Amino acid sequence: MYTFIAGIILLVLGYFTYGKVVEKIFGVNQSRQTPAFSHKDNIDYLPMGKKKNSLIQLLNIAGVGPIFGPILGALYGPVAFIWIVIGCIFAGAVHDYLTGMISIRNHGAHLPELAGKFLGKIMRHVVNVFTVLLLLLTGTVFVSAPADLIHNMTSSWLPLGIIVGIIFLYYILATLLPIDKIIGRLYPYFGALLLISAIGVGGTLVITGAPIPELSFTNMHPDNAPIFPLLFLTISCGALSGFHATQTPIISRTTEGEKQGRFIFYGMMIAEGIIAMIWAAAAMSLFHGSEGLNQVLAEAGPAGVVSEVSTKMLGAVGGTLAVLGVIVLPITSGDTAFRSARMIIADYLKISQKKIGSRLWIAVPLFVISFALTKIDFTILWRYFSWANQSTAVIALWVGAMYLFIAKKNYWIAMIPGVFMTMTTFTYILNAQIGFRLPMQISYVFAGIITAAALVAFFVAGKRAQKRNLQLDDDISGAA
Repeated sequence: MYTFIAGIILLVLGYFTYGKVVEKIFGVNQSRQTPAFSHKDNIDYLPMGKKKNSLIQLLNIAGVGPIFGPILGALYGPVAFIWIVIGCIFAGAVHDYLTGMISIRNHGAHLPELAGKFLGKIMRHVVNVFTVLLLLLTGTVFVSAPADLIHNMTSSWLPLGIIVGIIFLYYILATLLPIDKIIGRLYPYFGALLLISAIGVGGTLVITGAPIPELSFTNMHPDNAPIFPLLFLTISCGALSGFHATQTPIISRTTEGEKQGRFIFYGMMIAEGIIAMIWAAAAMSLFHGSEGLNQVLAEAGPAGVVSEVSTKMLGAVGGTLAVLGVIVLPITSGDTAFRSARMIIADYLKISQKKIGSRLWIAVPLFVISFALTKIDFTILWRYFSWANQSTAVIALWVGAMYLFIAKKNYWIAMIPGVFMTMTTFTYILNAQIGFRLPMQISYVFAGIITAAALVAFFVAGKRAQKRNLQLDDDISGAA
């Protein structure tokens, strides 16, 4: 219990301390016009208030990742708390803040465009394909996960295929309509449901004195699997998630002023970290250790853990509300995943999105491919999603580091987590069953070489960019 409470306190303190440090290093300019005004089209670009933007940002980034990931990460024991806290404060929130603010400074640009500008033109094409793939995987995972939860909640009387169809229908509408028509109107209510469910589960854990284990490095699970790199891929959302880099431009196009950035981008990542802490603690404390948790996961998956935790902690009525809150998370990330994919493809092909026909012909193929992907086993999808997710985070961190390096500011705040996660993601894919299946020791060596090469390439590219005086911030004073 002490480790859990201390972690929550540290996350809150991180927002008020390190969050201010990061904001000061970046250097906000409140007098600078944001894309919400300079590029206003009343579809994707339009000004919305800080509270509404914050709730949308939280719901955008907090899919099932900060719930399913920490539940799976709970198998490693309380060491998962350490990654959530340190990762969230020094990596995830920094990642979200920098991608959001750099996007604001570059007319609401998405990650592929930013990668092309700061890491080279080739990277724009590579990252464009990679992020669309990630968003398709994300959207698919966030169809399957809430569908399973609803299927369980309705005692299986509602056919799974119908549930999937309803979710897809909502996603189509949310992807095509202006952001203030569905997302802007429904998210405040969804946000309230999310907060109620998280507070309910977290508060009950503390009040009932749940047996949350304290920090120990002596008993690592599952099956003595190595913490590095597996834990850092298992728990992504809630600590560090590249998916967030695909979501922040949605809000960078609706943010009214740069001073709101720390609360919207850094602050909402901290909130997601708190959600992750709550669900990791619940998974550790309610199943009599990792063996019990493993059994539930084997029988019903993470969705089954969510249902059982909610019912045990809050009873039938409260448990139902909690499950509804969890269902909201993936649905409110799945819709914006497809919306982001549409926007990224449109930006790449330079297609105006003012006409619904232009939005439609981009969106329809995305949904067709995603529907086909729902036929793949969820566990396999999750593994590829986790790797693609953290690889995208690596790219975003290198973009942030390059921006600060060229500006001659403290780029280490992005570089240190960027180097660590580069080593992590390459070690994983070289060793994993879904990757190259090399022995772990060999994977460490090759990943170290790749990381060192990336570091050298970064400084070479950064020095060249400084010499040619690369313009960091686009002039957004005119209309789009």
